[in-house]
Amino acid sequence: MKKVFLSFANEDAQRIKKLIPLLNSPEYELDFYEVPLGIGTDAPDADSIKQAIGEKITKCNIAVCLIGENTHNSKWVDAQLQKNRNKGNKIIAMALKGTQDAVLPDVVREENLTFYPWDPQRLKNLIAQDSGKLFNNST
Repeated sequence: MKKVFLSFANEDAQRIKKLIPLLNSPEYELDFYEVPLGIGTDAPDADSIKQAIGEKITKCNIAVCLIGENTHNSKWVDAQLQKNRNKGNKIIAMALKGTQDAVLPDVVREENLTFYPWDPQRLKNLIAQDSGKLFNNST
């Protein structure tokens, strides 16, 4: 079974929780780590949070970055995508529902990933596709 890590900015956590029922599928397992608000990547608790996130990412083979208007400002999203890239996970970049335009996180831009508009069915199809190339998530 495929294991999917959801990466998103803390400020979008409530929006993400409302979307989880649309994203669930019997064909894969979703996982994510909601970083407590106000905890920066350099905070005293950051190392234990990074370790917990890293353990979740290690168990996954696909990352889905759900992108809102300010996701590019999240150092946590940057760290999560970097860890997924280093592991060789397929990364899918999709807009959050209602997001029409956004600045993309560094890894998404560096890898020239396709930025898909919100479409839960398309996301399920992208997750289901096996790709011979890392980051090849174009349709």
